[in-house]
Amino acid sequence: MKIGKLSNEILEKIVFENISNKRKEVLVGSGIGEDNAIIDFGHEVCIMSTDPITGATKDIGKLAIYISCNDVASSGAEPIGVLLTIMAPPETTEKDIDLIMSQAGKASKELNVEIMGGHTEITDAVTRIVISTTVIGKQLKKNMLNSKNTKVGDKVLITKYAGIEGTSIIAKELEQYLENKMDKEKIREAQSMGSSISVVKEGVICGKIGVKYMHDITEGGVLGAIWEGAVATNKGIKIYKDLIPMKEVTKEIASILNIDPYRLISSGSMLIISEENKIETIENQLAKENIKVKVIGEIIEEGMLMVENGETKEIESPSSDELYKALSILD
Repeated sequence: MKIGKLSNEILEKIVFENISNKRKEVLVGSGIGEDNAIIDFGHEVCIMSTDPITGATKDIGKLAIYISCNDVASSGAEPIGVLLTIMAPPETTEKDIDLIMSQAGKASKELNVEIMGGHTEITDAVTRIVISTTVIGKQLKKNMLNSKNTKVGDKVLITKYAGIEGTSIIAKELEQYLENKMDKEKIREAQSMGSSISVVKEGVICGKIGVKYMHDITEGGVLGAIWEGAVATNKGIKIYKDLIPMKEVTKEIASILNIDPYRLISSGSMLIISEENKIETIENQLAKENIKVKVIGEIIEEGMLMVENGETKEIESPSSDELYKALSILD
């Protein structure tokens, strides 16, 4: 099978198909385009999400905290605590574990979440360190987002830039490979993009404003997120490629490595669907936190479409992230 997340087709066929037992307390369960499980706790709900870090070897303690917290924030909720599981191969040193935990501790302080517990194990079942985090957040039930309220004409927005996480990971993991192919200052710029992978602020802000839907843009990149968002909202989405914000350094790295930057993991960028009359409020509130946001398309009756150079194309279902193709150079 291909490296990366299972395709949505396989998820539907052999994963979701086998999840048959349901409980009334679970308001939102597993589903394509849904970042979190949501559990009914009376007038409040518990938001939960889990994610592994497998594509990166550097800064993984930081990434582990930020990535799962991003998912919880996509429901407009505040992350509260993290359960952290570390599986490390026998050659791992105490220094390695200390570095991971110092990164995780610093990240959790920045986001005001507590590392509540977890599990740390040395095992020959893995060939490199794998971290999995489960994040728990809370939200008033009345403030829950409802993707099914999405209507034709609603606008599709994204924050910051497409390809943030993937650009940073590639620039760190393939630094030596890139040094002979691009300016060192650009490599440092790409590496520094890792400081922008949190979407907690925009998630909480847009949750309070009352947008229709949010989705943390992770594996599959912005095009994968658009496809999954269409499935989650049960509507169509049309976007305009030239409106998608992307840094030139991301495009340059993608050109060197022959990868599609629009299908590159993009933690740090949030997909948002909102009524048009709330866009000015969203822009103003996010600007106070120095967060850029841009309208890139709109909700349509059906279809996943992208307009490029005046031609309308269908967006294909996401498959293995372009990050894995880029990192294969290391093999």
